[in-house]
Amino acid sequence: MVVKCKDEPPKEVVVNSPSQNSRGPSDEFEAVEPKAPWWSYIWDYEPERSHEERVFIQKLDMFLITMLSFGYFIKNLDQTNISNAFVSGMKEDLSMNGNEINLIDTAWTVGYVIGQIPSQVILTKVRPSIWVPSCELLWTLLTFCLAAAKTSNHVIIIRFFVGVAESIFYPAAHTILGSWYKPSELGKRACIFHASSAVASMFSGYLQAGVYTGLNGVGGLPGWKWLFIMDGIISTPICIAGFFLLPDLPEDTKAFYLNENDRVLAKRRMESIGRAPRTRLGRSAFKRIFGRWHVYLLSILYIIFINTGPSSSINPMSIWLKAKGLSVQQINIIPTAASAIQLVLTVSFAMVSDAIRHRARIMSLSTFLGGFAALVLAIWNIPDGLKWFAFLLQRAAVPYGPLSISWANEICGADAEERAIVIGIMNSLGYAFNAWLPLLTYPQVDSPTFKKGFIFSVAAFVAQAVITAAVAFMYKRDQKRAKQETARDEEGVEVRSSDGVTGVTA
Repeated sequence: MVVKCKDEPPKEVVVNSPSQNSRGPSDEFEAVEPKAPWWSYIWDYEPERSHEERVFIQKLDMFLITMLSFGYFIKNLDQTNISNAFVSGMKEDLSMNGNEINLIDTAWTVGYVIGQIPSQVILTKVRPSIWVPSCELLWTLLTFCLAAAKTSNHVIIIRFFVGVAESIFYPAAHTILGSWYKPSELGKRACIFHASSAVASMFSGYLQAGVYTGLNGVGGLPGWKWLFIMDGIISTPICIAGFFLLPDLPEDTKAFYLNENDRVLAKRRMESIGRAPRTRLGRSAFKRIFGRWHVYLLSILYIIFINTGPSSSINPMSIWLKAKGLSVQQINIIPTAASAIQLVLTVSFAMVSDAIRHRARIMSLSTFLGGFAALVLAIWNIPDGLKWFAFLLQRAAVPYGPLSISWANEICGADAEERAIVIGIMNSLGYAFNAWLPLLTYPQVDSPTFKKGFIFSVAAFVAQAVITAAVAFMYKRDQKRAKQETARDEEGVEVRSSDGVTGVTA
């Protein structure tokens, strides 16, 4: 290390470890670190973990990931049931012959945007185990109300309030995940949780097909209304379980399955990676947040991601299948294959991302696959086989989302308030544009070809590649600057490690 004394020039002091100073004949065969097993690319591989830490992480996975996955499942079940109901009789029963489905989606999106940032502010003050399940319960009750809708205007109003209630979940879930898991663990958990949206899309299709066959006309209600009732019945026990099973945050957790040693360990793990706990959210916090590049570039990144395709109520594949004259059951079941592809790729990309510790590369792969599918569909006059392939490949673009939020958790990890607010702003602005942009790019009246929509998607994927590269460049620049910073010990001695990382070299 370099030591500067008052009256003499700096001297380079090299302190060798015992293995360097006292090598004997027997040392020529030095111990070699064991090679990482093949499964290290699939799941966590940290040989230095204690048994206590392994048990702790298993508890987190069992309760936290399970509850967030179920919560996201019912949220996306509620979102996708609108598109399933629309092609299963709601359009005809409520005379939705114009762009009503777009207006319904816009109403939900406006509510979703309005609720995001206030919810993230509340999350810095209220325990997540109270706030999140309460909002889940509210949107479940509103889902029941959709079964009583008589006109498209009723659906529009109800969906607005559903959007407000649902707005809290996704940013809150990622904020909670980022408060418990290290970077080597976070991507997989975030994407496993996000993959439940694909399961919800598949399940909604199967559920609507089953409901349409078995319950259509029962009690004088059409099958699409029974879909909303069944959604509510499925969601209710999950909402109630959240009050007991969500662990809050390391600094205030009261979860019954975590003992005192677990709570201390959780805090120590976050301290070891520089992820700060919550402090007071005041004017100085907002000054910090808006004085850094993070909020600006990450928000642009997420705005582009959310708007690379149509809104959640418009499923181009389902609409295309309906235009081809397929049955209601086929229209609901066939698109679930795309959701299965999304599920597999989301989890696979997350595993690789955690293994190579590089988010941007895997996000770029997702961008390329989504852009290719959009380009093929923009051409449109192609063989049906290629069109089927492109429709199924569209969902390969989805893993970009949870990986980008995991990336934001890591980029903003040293400031808990920034992390919560930036994630909220990213999601809020993404859907603020989604409230009106799909009306221009994917209007219902352009179905089933959506020519200008797919052309727009191609351009959006190109922009997504550019902003991903920009964020990667800025983040790498910040990491280099951090390594070059010089620290001082208690006596004012300047200390720099031999590899350029601030610290004392033993």
